Amino acid sequence: MRKIVAVAALAALTMLGTVAAGTGHQHRAQPRADRRPAESPTVGQGDPGERGEQAKGGEGVRQEVSGDQFAILLKQCRYADTRQARHDCRDAVRARYRIGARNPLLDCRTYSGVTVCGPLPLSPVEEECVTQSVAGGLTRRRAEVECFAFR
Repeated sequence: MRKIVAVAALAALTMLGTVAAGTGHQHRAQPRADRRPAESPTVGQGDPGERGEQAKGGEGVRQEVSGDQFAILLKQCRYADTRQARHDCRDAVRARYRIGARNPLLDCRTYSGVTVCGPLPLSPVEEECVTQSVAGGLTRRRAEVECFAFR
């Protein structure tokens, strides 16, 4: 009888521990793409002077973004097709953005383990991929990220 009670108690404690451990969740550094407000504009839309400063040489406005957002913008350059394109991408990020406060208007999203921010410079091949993916049922946002990263 004692063995039955001991086994039952052990099973109950094991289940309680498993359920309690499974209910915890970690803080996400990036907002979930499916919870993004529909009217949230991308960088380049809206008031260009908002949260920015004049770039060197008087050309354009540098957008203020958080350190995390800036790191994502730089890291997404690794998906460019050539070494020169990756270099140009990183130079463009440094010219267009500066580290400061988090920019809620910067369109950041994560699909298939790839996080990107801002408008994506898609090649003609990637644009065709997006068109085919959308026709196949993907959302345009997801298709852009996946074609940008994997084509």
